Amino acid sequence: MNVSHPLLAPYVPTAADPFDWTKAAHLLNRAGFGGTDEEIQKVLKLGPAGAVDWLMDFPDAPANEQSQEDVPDLSAVAEYKGGYKALYRKMLGKNEETKQEIRREFQRATGEALQNTVAWWMKRMAYGPYPMQEKLVLFWHGHFTTSAKDERSATAMWQQNELHRRFAAGNYKQYVHLISKDAAMLDYLNNQQNRKQHPNENYAREVMELFTLGIGNYTETDVKQGARAFTGWEHDGDDYVFRPYFHDNGVKYFLGESGNFNGDDIIEIIFKQPSCPTFIASELLTWFVTPNPEPKLAVALGQVLKDNDWELRPMLRTMLSSKLFYQPTTIGVQIKCPIQLVVGTTRQLNVETPKLRGIGGALNQMGQVPFYPPNVKGWPGGNMWISTSTLFVRYNTAVYLAGGSSLPEFRRGKGGGRELLRAGGGGPEVDFDPTAPDAPPEKVVDHWLACLIGRKVTDDKRQVLIDVMNDSGDNVQGVKKIVQLIVSMPDYQLC
Repeated sequence: MNVSHPLLAPYVPTAADPFDWTKAAHLLNRAGFGGTDEEIQKVLKLGPAGAVDWLMDFPDAPANEQSQEDVPDLSAVAEYKGGYKALYRKMLGKNEETKQEIRREFQRATGEALQNTVAWWMKRMAYGPYPMQEKLVLFWHGHFTTSAKDERSATAMWQQNELHRRFAAGNYKQYVHLISKDAAMLDYLNNQQNRKQHPNENYAREVMELFTLGIGNYTETDVKQGARAFTGWEHDGDDYVFRPYFHDNGVKYFLGESGNFNGDDIIEIIFKQPSCPTFIASELLTWFVTPNPEPKLAVALGQVLKDNDWELRPMLRTMLSSKLFYQPTTIGVQIKCPIQLVVGTTRQLNVETPKLRGIGGALNQMGQVPFYPPNVKGWPGGNMWISTSTLFVRYNTAVYLAGGSSLPEFRRGKGGGRELLRAGGGGPEVDFDPTAPDAPPEKVVDHWLACLIGRKVTDDKRQVLIDVMNDSGDNVQGVKKIVQLIVSMPDYQLC
């Protein structure tokens, strides 16, 4: 296949531009949540192409098909499968006092199940078998936004998370067809209320603006006509249903075509638009490679997606294997999102995933709690992660994970998960306990800088760390001190 942009040609190591530790760590940071020393060594042996193949060698399957043992505990809502429908069925014929008790129990059970799901996913991101699959699930969770703050069915949120896992690197067109029928999505974007008598335009707008085409590539008429096509698309419990009585069977005029279209027809027409592959490519370039990618890059990468009948894997492989991906201006410039900061620190230090009550409060203050994106556009990312209020929490959280002082008390934040986190219970301190190093201080410092940052730092920063090791009478405590200093460096906030 010909790649029309030179920066999307494969990166080939040379003597002048070798595939070194920095590049290997960069790949593991962007295509996952950072690498351990052993993983970086493995990537170096595999080389850039082999390492991408290894990272992308995951099944196009949800977690419950990969392992029946590695799934969240949803037993609290076992009798509420179907969310509100099951709740209303349980309240039928009861007096008002009993109904209130049932509602409270439903809210408690849903909160517990959602908390278990968040905690499970945080652990899977840190220690699951397929870090790139989970990194993609996190991306799609922010792309196809749904919030548990609005969708109160824990099983529906879990089903959507599994859909993201199944199609993380699958066929994008099929993915959009299925997400359009997803129960949590139908609720979140109000298609459950989309009837021929009063069409609701929310989903028809967002499927174009946020999921496929981008602003400026459709008209308000397309939104109105598309909404008519999605009428009658609803869910019964956690399952999609089509209700013909509510569907508008009239002729619709959409993106230059006309006919008695339904929602699936609308999606097929959307995928004929030239802006569609470019938009998806631009979104993925922004997440994995570079902010504000130049239009020609997005067009060229989008063409790879289109040429492969909307299969995502060839496009992802092209992107992660490209010269662009390994340019010096690409490495170490992305601000870690709060989830990446927590998950990456957890796995790089090989500590137990902290209890949700403590770390969830920190995530909330930093602005990102899983299953609780702030609005329909998802998390803004980039420079928006850093502010005077969040930077202090980011430093404290990383130091806490490195065995430092306890996290600050839970405060109001912008992560969206306030209600969820109230349900949790406190947990023990993290268990970072390094072994005593048998090496000179300079070697110990260079080892931990390589493991945690993976790039060169200034000589004065390195010397401060060496001095700390020299001044420490206990090698283990010395390591703890320098690790806490490293994770509180501005350099550590970037990957």
